Amino acid sequence: MSFSAPGLLLASLLYLVLLFGIAWVTEKGAVPRSWIRHPLVYTLSLGVYAGIWAVYAAVGMAAESGFGFLAYYLGISGAFLLAPVLLNPVMRIGRAYQLTSLADLFAYRYRSQWAGTLVTICSGTAILALLSMQIQAVSTSASLLAPDTSPQLISVLFSIIVVLFAMLFGTRRSQGSENHQGLVLAIAFDSLVKLFSLLILGGVILFGVFDGMAGLETWLSDQSTPVSTMTMSIDDGSWRALMLMSFAGALVLPHMYHMTFSENPSPKALAKASWGLPLYLLLLGLPIPLILWGGQALAATTGPNFYAIGTAQALGSPALTLMMYIAGLSAASGLMIVSTLALAGMVLNHAVLPLRTPKDHGDIYHWLKWVKRLLIAAIIFAALLFHETLGKNLDLSILGAISLSGMLQLLPGALGVIYWPEGNRRGLIAGLVSGLVIWVVTLVLPFSHTANLLDFIGAPLVPDYSNWHIFTFVSLTVNVTIFTLISVLSTSSAEEAGAAQACSLGALSRPQRRELLATSSADFTRQLAVPLGLGVARREVDKALTQLKLPNVEYRPYQLRRLRDRVEVNLSGLLGPAVARDLVKRHLGYKPMASGGTAQDIRYVERALGDYQNRLTGLAGELDNLRRHYRQTLQNLPIPACSVGEDGEILMWNNAMEALTGITADDVVGARLMALPEHWHLLLDDFNSGEDLHRYKHRLDLKGRPHWLNLHKAALSGPDHTEGGSIILVEDQTETRLLEDELMHSERLASVGRLAAGVAHEIGNPVTGISSLAQNLKLETDDPDILSTADQIQQQTRRISTILQSLMNFARTGNHAHANRYEPVDIKRCVDESINLLSLSDKGMGIHYRNECPADLTILGDEQRLVQVFINLLANARDASPIGGEVRISGNRDGYSAIIEVTDDGSGIPKDQLDHIFEPFYTTKAPNKGTGLGLSLVYSIIEEHYGNIQVDSPADSGTRRGTCVRMRLPAYEPDTGTTISQNEGS
Repeated sequence: MSFSAPGLLLASLLYLVLLFGIAWVTEKGAVPRSWIRHPLVYTLSLGVYAGIWAVYAAVGMAAESGFGFLAYYLGISGAFLLAPVLLNPVMRIGRAYQLTSLADLFAYRYRSQWAGTLVTICSGTAILALLSMQIQAVSTSASLLAPDTSPQLISVLFSIIVVLFAMLFGTRRSQGSENHQGLVLAIAFDSLVKLFSLLILGGVILFGVFDGMAGLETWLSDQSTPVSTMTMSIDDGSWRALMLMSFAGALVLPHMYHMTFSENPSPKALAKASWGLPLYLLLLGLPIPLILWGGQALAATTGPNFYAIGTAQALGSPALTLMMYIAGLSAASGLMIVSTLALAGMVLNHAVLPLRTPKDHGDIYHWLKWVKRLLIAAIIFAALLFHETLGKNLDLSILGAISLSGMLQLLPGALGVIYWPEGNRRGLIAGLVSGLVIWVVTLVLPFSHTANLLDFIGAPLVPDYSNWHIFTFVSLTVNVTIFTLISVLSTSSAEEAGAAQACSLGALSRPQRRELLATSSADFTRQLAVPLGLGVARREVDKALTQLKLPNVEYRPYQLRRLRDRVEVNLSGLLGPAVARDLVKRHLGYKPMASGGTAQDIRYVERALGDYQNRLTGLAGELDNLRRHYRQTLQNLPIPACSVGEDGEILMWNNAMEALTGITADDVVGARLMALPEHWHLLLDDFNSGEDLHRYKHRLDLKGRPHWLNLHKAALSGPDHTEGGSIILVEDQTETRLLEDELMHSERLASVGRLAAGVAHEIGNPVTGISSLAQNLKLETDDPDILSTADQIQQQTRRISTILQSLMNFARTGNHAHANRYEPVDIKRCVDESINLLSLSDKGMGIHYRNECPADLTILGDEQRLVQVFINLLANARDASPIGGEVRISGNRDGYSAIIEVTDDGSGIPKDQLDHIFEPFYTTKAPNKGTGLGLSLVYSIIEEHYGNIQVDSPADSGTRRGTCVRMRLPAYEPDTGTTISQNEGS
């Protein structure tokens, strides 16, 4: 049975167009996202591992080694069943650091660009044989169906179509960290086609050729060859080698790494695939013995490798024959597309970009996409060249063995990433080079019919095809031995040790708390613009800020360190970890370390331990419980406390500190003290940098109210903590101070009250008698002189009564007596009211009052008592001013204080009297013009409002005239929340 060449080509093209359509529709969003991210689709996409082996080569392997063909499935099934300890750690590392290939993983873990490049060379060399295997299977199967078709033409056309598919749907994304959803769904469809085709063929053979299980058993009992073939080689060494290579394939094959980790939708999907893929491979393997027995029973004319087609032809079913051809085409195309896509990314990151990092002359993403497309074309045509020169002369199983044995050399380094932190790049490179040399000399060159190049050593090196597994084990043994010895005998760099610790299972990295040269996110953009261009730099920094949920402008040191790490991770997915690390290291560097070194980034470690909380068991879990207990103790401590590093960075800010300052820990931890609001910055920074360990009753005005604080400091140093720093405790003594003031006020009030009562009793009665005598005197005579004297006596007695009343008023005033009635007071309105009250008197009619206080100047206090203050001050200024003079009242806001000044243009106050003007009964006015209690009352009321008052005289140094009374009162602030200032580093 044969097909025409045009018909076969049309069928092939229609199937590949169907794949194009599936991928295109998916990319356009026509397929529900829940379908694309379903674990079943992900599991089926992992079926790309089987490739042409599932359809053709497995039957040939079964014919040679019996059930040994299952080793190809059992090895990788074991790896996926061990996913929690083998694959999950690699996925965790890859997700955390955007490592999109095995070369990226090696370059990051071993901190060596050479390691990544060597992995790329090894993968590229070994994968050519696997790609050649796919091309050979497609061209040979096409030749079997259409004998008049040129195998070379089929190979070329197939390669071109694969190139186009990989270019269009494998590089549509400009950033390497994003999934190729269309490609994944197309590969999952490929897997379904393989599975259903094989199951249908197996069912047709079982029931159409053998008439069911009974007929099969009868046929097997009559045949000795099939039974012995399926059992004789189960203990052969090649079976073990194939299982080991299959096990390694889960980690080291480019297409498996890409589909398992880079295209992984979620950790849950990998958990389901850990049993889903083995089940899928089991179903793929079930029909293989049936196809082999069916081909033998029907005397298929093809070799065992192509019994799938030969059996269908023998059955005389064109549809079944075409279906098996399509299944082979599907298997080969899927593996080639994903393999070349993954390998192109490795070559780009570890061969092209280390030699030439692109500048943003246009669009770096566009440049990367087209370079990757050219690499895909170059890889596939290199595979085509390998096939035409060498691959077409080798059996499918030999091509698979050459490829898998070469990729096996990467297994020791891959396991070292997660299980052996002591392994280093010297050991890795030496072991890998040694293993590859043995692999090339004993397998690649002999099987490529080039062993004659090595005749000069005088020993035949061409192995028999049956003992290829021996050289596989020898090369791997040498690789592991050298890797181990050199790693043990040499030391790792600090950077490599840190990466090893970050990659090790269950280990936490311990980043250093160092200060970056860049002081803001804007500096990141400017510095990255040098290697990447301004547009790309801005896009990458904005992307990192969005991922970390940080503001567009960030200054805090801890958040800048997080931003630097995130930018490096994102660039790692775009340019590879080695190039990204070098780029970030050169352009986002740290300041030189001080002689004492640097401390650990405690905040980072705390976050990491929080993520690990549910995974810590045993002693580690108990220690973590103890850590969280002590941390919670500090957080819930009723005394405000904060921890500060030696560089001024805030490391801890407990709940009581949040309540006192109104600043949350998330806003302030990781920032420096200078980023706090000015009053807190000045207080804490000055105390932290000073030598005093205690500071008592420090006054701080917060939102219009004074607070008194006790500060205590203790150094965080000692043999168990060499990183330095200090912890600061802040005791809020405001309530205690208010209670003390109230007690002092009560005592003062009691003593002054007693004094006033005594004065009133001792002076009041004689004064009343004198006033009565003066009144009687006025009734007893008409003498004008006597009457005038009587009036004067009455005036003086009234003045004595006024003095006594003022004394009583002064005694009744005191600090905080009316604190519970304090409300926001508009200073401008107070001054206007005082001016209106003074204007009711006929005194000072020629004096002009000018109120220049701003309308928004507000303090928290008692408005009536403040009016009393301004009446006294304005009255004094009026009395001191000449006729036609001016009294100016001005105010302004200075930080958290309101400053009000009352200035006149009078003669001023003598310098020797300035220190006494606030004393009771002291006055500079002429006799009978004042009691001397006005300014005492003003001083008492201002003190009651937690302010202070001072007098400058003369006010004008040029004219030497005038007096300025300056009051400073705490300004009122509405309770709108407190935020830290973003002025650090500016």
